[in-house]
Amino acid sequence: NPAQAGFAQELARVTNAGAQLFDQSFAEFCVRDELPEFDFIGLHGIWSWISDENRALIVDFVRRKLKVGGVFYISYNTQPGWAAMVPMRDLLTEHARVLGAEGQGIVSRIDAAIDFAERLLATNAGYARVNPQVAERIKKIKEQNRNYLAHEYFNRDWDPMAFSSMADWLAPAKLGFACSAHYLDQIDAVNLTAEQQALLKDIPDAMFRQTARDFMVNQQFRRDYWVKGARLLNPLEQAEALRTLRLVLVKPRAEVALTATGSLGEANLQEAVYKPILDILSDHKVRTLGQIEQIVREQGINFVQLAQAVVVLAGAGALAGAQDEHLIGPARKQTDRLNQHLMSKSRGSNELSYLVSPVTGGGIAVPRFQQLFLLARAQGHKQPADWAQFVWQILAAQGQRIIKDGSTLERPEDNLAELTAQASDFAEKQLPLFKALQIEPHTR
Repeated sequence: NPAQAGFAQELARVTNAGAQLFDQSFAEFCVRDELPEFDFIGLHGIWSWISDENRALIVDFVRRKLKVGGVFYISYNTQPGWAAMVPMRDLLTEHARVLGAEGQGIVSRIDAAIDFAERLLATNAGYARVNPQVAERIKKIKEQNRNYLAHEYFNRDWDPMAFSSMADWLAPAKLGFACSAHYLDQIDAVNLTAEQQALLKDIPDAMFRQTARDFMVNQQFRRDYWVKGARLLNPLEQAEALRTLRLVLVKPRAEVALTATGSLGEANLQEAVYKPILDILSDHKVRTLGQIEQIVREQGINFVQLAQAVVVLAGAGALAGAQDEHLIGPARKQTDRLNQHLMSKSRGSNELSYLVSPVTGGGIAVPRFQQLFLLARAQGHKQPADWAQFVWQILAAQGQRIIKDGSTLERPEDNLAELTAQASDFAEKQLPLFKALQIEPHTR
């Protein structure tokens, strides 16, 4: 998609980070002879939506260009979670192809296909009786962004693949399965019953164990790490490596719920374990797992409990890894430029809802108005009332109004009052976090 590549290149120029982004097909990119060997290769939202020819090109590229010991990340739609939906997807695309007029555009054809599917299911079709979950999925599909649906369901190629098939595909690249990249997949208690856990323990083959687990949780989307030449650390080496991990809380303490959601539903977290850990990290300062361990040991929390709690909190989006200290300073020069650019764009759009932290080296969710409050501060406005006035001037100039509780606020004073309330709440809750994560650009 040249528009996406162009936008990515624009952001790379803003940061002067040296990122190289290309608008090339897999066939063009994978045969380039000047490319180095890579420590990491990542594929997100690609594999399930491309042809077998392109998959073969990618596997060959990984075989040639991933270093020994290198890590390969891949996400893909998988079976058995998609099994019931495959015929319905075929119906949707067939309707769009046969009954949709080309001149209508993809959005209109998608809407017509979804409408037809709803009418078909409403006839008490035998397929719907045997697969009652399909009607609920169609209902959810109807609520989703049409550009997303065009890629997800109406793509020319679409192949949900079993884990065993993925392993067969990656075998020529000499890749071995390492683990799921989804943190909460590591926590059996929220995903598997005791009976399921016992059955998995009786399976000697690690690869078949993954296949069986997918049936237990009805897996429909996998995010996995594979390694070229994986070697296991012994327990002592693993514990030592874990203790050096640098961690930071990336949500306001009050917003971290003591719950975790897995395949079995929502589970309550043990307050005696999680509360002391969160209290330590509530100032959003970076600490190693070893430093946290020394403090919580006094509350009777052992290392195994701590390590699992960290995985759960990371999986819930409350905790993130932090970069080494010597990397944060140089990175901030780039992140300040990028954040300034993104906040400037937020004046006219709410499409970009993330800023970047040099502390974590990744994106942090920051909604449009919060970005504008930060922009107001960067331009010298010091108080929440001033930030609200700054934002209201931007909205008013574009004829925009705030929607609150489903109703549009028409009067300027009502809009300003709502913005002032949001700015005050932001100053109390989010601003300390964003300062700690060094998301806020230096002020004038």
